[in-house]
Amino acid sequence: QVQLVESGGGLVQAGGSLRLSCAASGRFSRISAMAWYRQAPGEQRELVAGITSGGSTNYTDSVKGRFTISRDNAKNTMYLQMNSLKPEDTAVYYCNAVSFPLHIAWGQGTQVTVSS
Repeated sequence: QVQLVESGGGLVQAGGSLRLSCAASGRFSRISAMAWYRQAPGEQRELVAGITSGGSTNYTDSVKGRFTISRDNAKNTMYLQMNSLKPEDTAVYYCNAVSFPLHIAWGQGTQVTVSS
């Protein structure tokens, strides 16, 4: 099974940038789709961005033009470059991966706090 570890969260002022990383390890033949989710206090977890093994991406409307998802398949690592951050981006960010043999994994989460 795959294990995911996020890093790169922190405190930043509005308008600033952060880059999150998600490293996958463990026993698996390949990783298919990967994604970033976030959950703010009192809110449901929401999909932020997703990326296929071939590099196709999708974003939730609120982050389009500001966030960029990418992955390095050789390193089994996914990234989320977050620019022009807003206070409403404050949340715990989780990475998610679908691997084979079929397994869906979640990371432990990394806190992103954007101050106004």
